Amino acid sequence: MKLCFDIGNTDIFGGVFCGGQRAAEFRRSSRARPSADELGVFLLQFLESQGLAAQAVEDAAIASVVPDCGAEVADACRRYLNVDPLILKAGVRTGLKIRTRNPNEVGADRIANAIAAVAVFPNSPLIVIDMGTATTFCAITASKDYLGGVIAAGMNLSMQALAERTAKLPYVELVKPQECLGRTTMESIQSGLYYGHLGMMRTVIEELQREIFAGERPKVIGTGGNARFFKDTGIFDAYKQDLVLTGLLKALELNRKS
Repeated sequence: MKLCFDIGNTDIFGGVFCGGQRAAEFRRSSRARPSADELGVFLLQFLESQGLAAQAVEDAAIASVVPDCGAEVADACRRYLNVDPLILKAGVRTGLKIRTRNPNEVGADRIANAIAAVAVFPNSPLIVIDMGTATTFCAITASKDYLGGVIAAGMNLSMQALAERTAKLPYVELVKPQECLGRTTMESIQSGLYYGHLGMMRTVIEELQREIFAGERPKVIGTGGNARFFKDTGIFDAYKQDLVLTGLLKALELNRKS
């Protein structure tokens, strides 16, 4: 049994894998910066609630964009589960060639996404769109060169900026609007968030296709919490909610073979 942790700016998303298949998952806020003891007790309770024995945990992997939270999760794994987790970072085997100007600054979650994407569509040019706190685009060639990408404010972050920086615009629920034209302030904000993001994604895909893929249409994979709103738009060739966790599991396989 293996545990994988995707630690983002909003949530800790965790998955339990048995025999290569996901057996359970959880989300816990990362904003409160829980301690190793809090996380350790939480993990023990979660595993027990799922009928899974903590003693059966063989290994773990972590992708974190929140360094202090990642360190606490790693400490919790060592102290409460007796496993030393793999931390996805520079120097870890990924099966990719990182071709950015500064490979050390590429987020671990983006690398995990790329590892999993290459497994989904081998030998194909790829764009991975991860829609979380930020909306990120990663470009990968058919020969597994990770070239870089694009980072934009996510839908929730954009909504938060509107609500906090204006006098009369409210927070709204993120939804897929029935039509583009909003007939109330709330509908107008929801439409702007949705169609603004849809237009941005289409434009970025087109520009990356022109700039680096010589006009060839790459395979596009959508992941992250907000990607679900765009599953039926035809923009994604595949939608994988847990792409980071899958990539972490594959990183474990690459690095623990010996």
